Amino acid sequence: MKITSIETVVCHARMRNWIFVKVVTDQPGLWGWGEATLEWHTRAVVGAIEDLSQLLIGEDPRRIEHLWQMMYRQHFWHGNGIVRGTAISGIDIALWDIAGKIHNVPCHELLGGRVRDYVRLYCHLGGGRMEDFYQTKPDDAKRFGELAASAVADGFTAFKSMAVPETMPLEGLKPVHYAAACVEAMREAVGDDIDIMVDCHARPSPRMGLQFAKALEPYGLYFFEEPCWPESLEDIALIQRAVKTPIATGERLIGIHAFRDLFEKRAASVIQPDITHCGGLSEVRRIAVLAEAYRVAVAPHNPQGPVSTAASLEFGFSAPSYIICESVHNDVPWRDEVVKEGFTIEKKGRIVLPNKRPGLGIEINEAEARKHPFEQEVLQRTFYKDGSVGDW
Repeated sequence: MKITSIETVVCHARMRNWIFVKVVTDQPGLWGWGEATLEWHTRAVVGAIEDLSQLLIGEDPRRIEHLWQMMYRQHFWHGNGIVRGTAISGIDIALWDIAGKIHNVPCHELLGGRVRDYVRLYCHLGGGRMEDFYQTKPDDAKRFGELAASAVADGFTAFKSMAVPETMPLEGLKPVHYAAACVEAMREAVGDDIDIMVDCHARPSPRMGLQFAKALEPYGLYFFEEPCWPESLEDIALIQRAVKTPIATGERLIGIHAFRDLFEKRAASVIQPDITHCGGLSEVRRIAVLAEAYRVAVAPHNPQGPVSTAASLEFGFSAPSYIICESVHNDVPWRDEVVKEGFTIEKKGRIVLPNKRPGLGIEINEAEARKHPFEQEVLQRTFYKDGSVGDW
């Protein structure tokens, strides 16, 4: 059995261009789907996949680990940068999809079998609608409360918000009070039985991140995400030690070595590897095993397209430390026209029952996907009030 081609299908989904990766074999009707979506770097990732395909055409797709090692270690530069790491991830996910189809079992059966009966989903406020999640103003606490109530009415028992505003390296109390008011409004709207997460997007400096963490501690967050730059793991660790709230980070880390450093510094209670960036299913398995040694929970970053979600769920059904799956469902109205999924979502509680189809259990409708060709992603830029560059 040989790989005959590696193709990409780019599907524009407003804020992101989904990059679907199709690994085709010489066996009639046998191919696998992966995803390598990376906002604002679509053309770079497609090019990186073309570069990597030189290593893989003619190789046996069943030798997944062997091919992963080739992609990561050959061509001299290791695959621990975001563009090449994403390209590797997309191909690797597709190879696991092929493996499941060969053996006629879901991928989670190949990853050690099912360790749980269902996976719980959490949503973004607005269900992934860009304007609601990213553009609700931090001084509009009432709107945060309304969106929180809407998420619960839609069946979710957990949701994530962007209640921390864009903040200069040092500011006074105003942004901290804004964030606290927003989270207070959400907690009042949904009660104590619903899990609320707050994502800082690594906007604050370490000192401001600590102030936000302390201010939001009384509201019992499920986790507090990226309180400062991931390059500052020591500072994230300091914040982790200063509050009771579980700190989450890791969506921008590529490969097991970056996560090793995070674990050694005891920097987080929750890690968020992105399966479409960190090295695919092959690498996220290794990262999760290392997390087991440190008793750290795993909640993968997953705001991308449907193949990413399918891969995250297959991993989740097989990984003991996995706690919850990020999901978006209102980003584009035609999402269901592009993909057929093997898993089932129960609206009450928004829990996912296991996929029973081979591989990832999904198929991409290429004709529908091509109705939404590449467009430049929506530009997101942030400048502070003095005109200096900020973190979006």
